[in-house]
Amino acid sequence: MLESALIYLAAAIVAVPIAKRLGLGSVLGYLLAGILIGPFLFGLVGDQTDTMHFAEFGVVMMLFLVGLELHPSRLWKLRHSIIGLGGLQVTLSTLILFAACFYILELRWQTAMAIGLMLALSSTAIVLQTLTEKGWIKQEAGQSSFSVLLFQDIAVIPILALLPLLAFADLSAVANDQSHGNLIEHFPVYVQVLISVTVIAVIILAGKYVSAPVFRYIANTRLRELFTVFALFLVITIAVLMQKIGLSPALGTFLAGVVLAESDFRHELEADIEPFKGLLLGLFFITVGASIDFELFAEQFNNILFLVIGLIAIKAFVLYLLATLFKLPGKQKYLFALALAQGGEFAFVLLSLTSSLQILDDTQTKFTTLVVAMSMLLAPLLLIFYDKVIDKKSLADNSYEPTDEIEPTTQVIIAGYGRFGQIIGRLLSAQGYHLSILDHSPSQIELLKRFGNKVYYGDASRQDLLEAAGADEAQLLVIAIDDADKIIELAQLAQKHFPNLKIVARARDRRHAYQLMSIGITAFKRESFDSALNLGIEALKLLGNDEKIAHRAGKLFSDHDHESMKLLADLWGDDDSYGVAVKQRKEDLQQVLAKDRAELANLNTCHGENCEEQK
Repeated sequence: MLESALIYLAAAIVAVPIAKRLGLGSVLGYLLAGILIGPFLFGLVGDQTDTMHFAEFGVVMMLFLVGLELHPSRLWKLRHSIIGLGGLQVTLSTLILFAACFYILELRWQTAMAIGLMLALSSTAIVLQTLTEKGWIKQEAGQSSFSVLLFQDIAVIPILALLPLLAFADLSAVANDQSHGNLIEHFPVYVQVLISVTVIAVIILAGKYVSAPVFRYIANTRLRELFTVFALFLVITIAVLMQKIGLSPALGTFLAGVVLAESDFRHELEADIEPFKGLLLGLFFITVGASIDFELFAEQFNNILFLVIGLIAIKAFVLYLLATLFKLPGKQKYLFALALAQGGEFAFVLLSLTSSLQILDDTQTKFTTLVVAMSMLLAPLLLIFYDKVIDKKSLADNSYEPTDEIEPTTQVIIAGYGRFGQIIGRLLSAQGYHLSILDHSPSQIELLKRFGNKVYYGDASRQDLLEAAGADEAQLLVIAIDDADKIIELAQLAQKHFPNLKIVARARDRRHAYQLMSIGITAFKRESFDSALNLGIEALKLLGNDEKIAHRAGKLFSDHDHESMKLLADLWGDDDSYGVAVKQRKEDLQQVLAKDRAELANLNTCHGENCEEQK
């Protein structure tokens, strides 16, 4: 087991960076790593069946994270493309593939229908991973692709129910053989439906009303690892529960993600789950690559090549037709068609069922597995072709206009939303800027919610949490937390990983301001300076000074102090030199203010008189 893990890791370390450098993307890199270590090339690992079942959990986690990004209101806005576009894609692709298998390949109609249903599905893992990497997921084609993939995941449920009706095997024997997997299959159909609906309702209600106090309780412990453990426990529990009642685990976790999308702890969940999703998805792609039977591919090269090209051509034709029907603009039609033209990971799940039901014989199962795997291997290449050829060629015609964002793009991230951060947040929000707010205090989050604020739980000094909050696309980071060391740590992290992100920071005192200046942060405010200065101006007025004179003195003091900070910053740390310089600047300030008072006195003396000589 440890040796296999070592081989997987080594293959990924070698293949993925090379693929990324060549512009092939991480997905193709993982697939190539699987091919290298597979039993049909170097033979470093054996059969991948058990590993595939484990690796498919990466797809489950990915759909949970997708759900977290998709608020129920956003899902409702996509209903037309999910039902219309997704429904037509599955239906038309299934019918055409069925006709091709039945009339051209002369398969039995039951076999042809099963193959049509399986091959109509596309790879959620490959498509979403690649579209996200390329930044296409928010384009119109990306949103349409997501809608189709979501419908396909939902469609797995009725497909699983339909396949036994096509069976040639004794269903009672198959049911007994698989009884350990589904706990409700021995009930009548209407009872199974009732149980399924009840479980889904429980997931929704628990996500809406139970999750928040549980998350808050865990967050109050301030144990980051406990939050991570609970996040994994949540995903695994829902996946297992859905599997036990015969539903898609991916669909269940997606639904849970959608419910939790409104949670204050959404960003922290994303940050905790993301590394596990990436690892398991990488494992999934490696196992797909390792499962490709190159001996069969060599023996049946012409037939396999014909079937793979035929599958991609049929699905691309249907997708381009639907893209035209739904009026996707210009080159977005090609992106939509090429993105979904491959087979999908759920085909492997359905193939195991069709094999046990004897809908497909061993040879047909091996052929279908190889066709799906090869089409998935070609999927990143199709998107590279779009990126390098179609997209580049059509840049000049400017035929694509970005689709409206379902949710406003994050413009400002505010880290820390206490008394300091709230003032900045209210000002920016009033000016129409879209904020992503992070705070590490569950009680503060609960308090702010009462006033209509949307604040998310999390430690902003974590890179993954900043990414989840939108640091890659945001324009400004406001650091308003009250821990001086954390402010420095966060500023350095943002400078290193998000160089295009402008930074303004809260400085606790003069010493802290010098620290910020030493790392290149020039936009900062000492938290008590302005309020103390304004109160000093009020004190001057109460002492009998004219209002104009008091404000003028305050401005001179502020300007001199800011100038002093710039001059003294380089000396900070050298106690002797710094002390001498501070004393000199203090004397300079007294002279500046004395000179200004004298000038004002002269102006007042000659007020109303002829003062040309003084002027």
